[in-house]
Amino acid sequence: MDEPDAQSLGPRDRRTDALGDLSVLPDETVCAILEYLTPRDVARFACVSSVMYILCNEEPLWMSLCLKSLNGPLQYKGSWKKTALEHLPSEYEEPCRKPLYFDGFNSLFLYRRLYRSNTTLYGFSFDKGTVERKEDLSLEEFYHQYEGKKPVLVTGLAETWPARHAWTTDQLLLNYGDTAFRISQKSAQKILMKFKDYVSYMELQHDEDPLYIFDDKFGEVAPGLLKDYSVPHLFREDFFDVLDRDERPPFRWLIIGPERSGASWHVDPALTSAWNTLLCGRKRWALYPPGRVPLGVTVHVNDEDGDVNVETPSSLQWWLDFYPLLADEDKPIECTQLPGETIFVPSGWWHCVLNLETTIAVTQNFANSKNFEFVCLDMAPGYQHKGVCRAGLLAFGEGSFEDADKNIFSGEDDYSYSELTRKEKRVRIQKPGDDPNFEGTITCASKRYNMWKQGFSYDINFLAMFLDKERDHYISPWSLGNCMGQREMREWLSRLWVGKPGMRELIWKGACLALNADKWLERLTEICAFHDLPSPTDDDRLPVGTGSNPVYLMENHVIKIFVEGGLEDSLYGIGTELEFYNLLRKVNSPLKNHIPEVLASGILYLENGSYTVVPWDGKGIPDVIAKSNLVPEKCKVDGYPFGVWNKKQIEYRKAGMSIHESSSSARCAGIWPYIVTKRCKGKIFAQLRDGLSWEDTLSLASFLGEKLRNLHLLPLPPLDYSIFSDFEQHLELTYSNCHMEAVPNNSNIQVELEIFIKTLMKKRKDVTSRLSKWGDPIPNTLIEKVDEYIPDDFANLLNIFEGENGLKKVWKPCSWIHTDIMDDNIHMESSSVTLRLSENAEHAGLVDDASDGHDDGLKGKSWCPSYILDFSDLSIGDPILDLIPIYLDVFRGDPNLLKHFLKSYKLPFRRMSQCESVEGGDKFGRLSYLTMCYCILHDENILGAIFGIWKELRTAKSWEEVELTVWGELNNYKGFT
Repeated sequence: MDEPDAQSLGPRDRRTDALGDLSVLPDETVCAILEYLTPRDVARFACVSSVMYILCNEEPLWMSLCLKSLNGPLQYKGSWKKTALEHLPSEYEEPCRKPLYFDGFNSLFLYRRLYRSNTTLYGFSFDKGTVERKEDLSLEEFYHQYEGKKPVLVTGLAETWPARHAWTTDQLLLNYGDTAFRISQKSAQKILMKFKDYVSYMELQHDEDPLYIFDDKFGEVAPGLLKDYSVPHLFREDFFDVLDRDERPPFRWLIIGPERSGASWHVDPALTSAWNTLLCGRKRWALYPPGRVPLGVTVHVNDEDGDVNVETPSSLQWWLDFYPLLADEDKPIECTQLPGETIFVPSGWWHCVLNLETTIAVTQNFANSKNFEFVCLDMAPGYQHKGVCRAGLLAFGEGSFEDADKNIFSGEDDYSYSELTRKEKRVRIQKPGDDPNFEGTITCASKRYNMWKQGFSYDINFLAMFLDKERDHYISPWSLGNCMGQREMREWLSRLWVGKPGMRELIWKGACLALNADKWLERLTEICAFHDLPSPTDDDRLPVGTGSNPVYLMENHVIKIFVEGGLEDSLYGIGTELEFYNLLRKVNSPLKNHIPEVLASGILYLENGSYTVVPWDGKGIPDVIAKSNLVPEKCKVDGYPFGVWNKKQIEYRKAGMSIHESSSSARCAGIWPYIVTKRCKGKIFAQLRDGLSWEDTLSLASFLGEKLRNLHLLPLPPLDYSIFSDFEQHLELTYSNCHMEAVPNNSNIQVELEIFIKTLMKKRKDVTSRLSKWGDPIPNTLIEKVDEYIPDDFANLLNIFEGENGLKKVWKPCSWIHTDIMDDNIHMESSSVTLRLSENAEHAGLVDDASDGHDDGLKGKSWCPSYILDFSDLSIGDPILDLIPIYLDVFRGDPNLLKHFLKSYKLPFRRMSQCESVEGGDKFGRLSYLTMCYCILHDENILGAIFGIWKELRTAKSWEEVELTVWGELNNYKGFT
């Protein structure tokens, strides 16, 4: 048979031959795989075949590659491929030739993406929408009809703003052309663009999902913009205003974007409410009420820490591909926002925004009396309640239906649970225990949602039913998606408790949701009753401070309940602390006069539904602990079984464990060690900082130097070698003048250093990923170089050297270390000497005694340091570790205070005469290098503090530059021998 005429059949399909085995994958998957390659490798892949050439020259691919490899402010070069190639080495040049075109290849995926990239929206026809428009809305009307209930568009709120006329592209270009703003894009990389470059990009781009200025730091880089607008009177109640600007979570954004840009479907962080005022252009809004997951959106809830991630199409893609599929009754609430209009988005509402033309807007999120409980609920550890808050009834487990049906909604206008069919409830969050590696998923069912149009609103009592009652809110993993950390959350609640006494009933409800405050109050009351202490007053109900253990300030005493790290870590925490206090008395150290007196200590436990208290001084093993299977096998019952050396053994054992494994002792719930100390008169340094005279601050630096000297000179308790039986070789230590030296053994390195080295090696192994996870403000260029900077051999870092007879020795002051001396762990008392108000205090604008409970009695007084607080993190190690929090948190990086501290400290930090004998002696001989390595490997985000204090280092090219800027003064320290 003759072959058919090829021309009559049209061009042949190239895909199968051109992609080979990859042809089984859809185009979307192949394109996604290419994004994991480097720009150079993508360029090479383009030479493989005709179809691969097409896929490798797609603009969205090069946009992704460019943003991932970006180093510094972005300048768009007319195409993403040209822009990306700018970042390749100069020897690489794109061949100067015309693009190649091939027939015989059709891709619906590429066509749809190309269509979206070139769609113009000016002619899109939208009706006025279904969001109510109001003018001259009163505060009372807003609270009764809209706040916490439904969105509203308000006109007239911005008519007096200078921004109403000054925020145009041309005017902003004139005033802020060289200002770099943050760009929002689906990339972990922080992207900055000068405004003039961004305007150029907007004019040239044809992107499906264009770059979008979404900058929460615009007030810092362009403070003049803050003068151009004010918070409308309807939204001025904001519970976050008790925090300083640098303490509160991101809350205000400058938003500028071209046609087709926008915000994809999301619920605002922490279930806060928001207002958004448009100054230029038109925005199309789509909104669904709480719990109504939009079509095409998937909600992932991590069942370990409750973090919520949303998979959603871009705003433009949703409007083009999903919106037309909706029946009229399933369509969202919609509106087109015009210049001068302000839209209010209530707590928990899903919303999606599409810019119909170039727009300029400002938005702020806030927590007020209407949404405060929801914000606290969203902070609480756990997973299921977060899924319910965002996905409503779709997040229910199958076993929850009947129970939930009885308690769901109490309001007459709320929808009936029976309106949901069983099919609609079929998708749920995976329950813990079903599969420990599974991330729960909630997807939108395809059935009708008539109920959401009947005034559905959140019910806090219903949502709180899904809190995990078994999770201890002080030790459970904290969601990275939360708008603030655990410590910041506790500080926020404490500030509210003091600053808003008229709203304590509401604040208490929020604290019960976020902190289990009611449960901790029960335990506090039991401890007070056992020791015949006064019952907690209303002022005492809430834990204070930012620490990881509940601490209560009573009239004359302080009660701390140990919970951090679970029961095992708590026992070693209090055991070590009690051992330390006993040592202070035994050797009559002068430090004992500057540590709060211990009044009592013990263990509280829950058994058969009732609480029992037993006293415990750290010696011996109480029966309730003996039953917990946490007792060291070879500990001395008549000594301190949970003392510092056993604590070091635990640190060694946990050094190779994952975080999840190391917190396994949390299963021993219902047992809480506690300690009662005498309350110090006066104030903590954190409350006094801005009002202290320079003389008082210098006095504090000297005080800390003296007390740290006393701490670091304390003798160490004897070491029972049997507790380190995990080691194969028997090691032996001797101590001489607080310097550790090794005696003959097979490893030639003493046990303490072996533990320390093992821990450092574990931290070094994942240092890049940890720093990347912390992200901003740590520069990406430095994260990429961190492995080169940190030593591979920690013996060099620790100054281990060759001693007599070929033995390994280390000259390091091995001592007790506090590890956590920060501004809230230093106590000060006012002296009888009255001084003139310092210039610093005048500048800070200190108010009179009755102002807000924080600054009372400061004006004109001199303050003397008196006590160091909170020894629950005591350890044995390198004393230079104590310098890190003091310098960064207490001294805020002031080198003059550091010098003053060192003059009083006077102890050596390391042996310097041997540094030339160590390979790389220049580097390893610097105290600044040693300290910088500790900062990088620290469990806490110390680098975030460093780049917060020295903002100029965010453009540093090397770690050496950071090291010498921050710690260079240590290299001049003459306290060594």
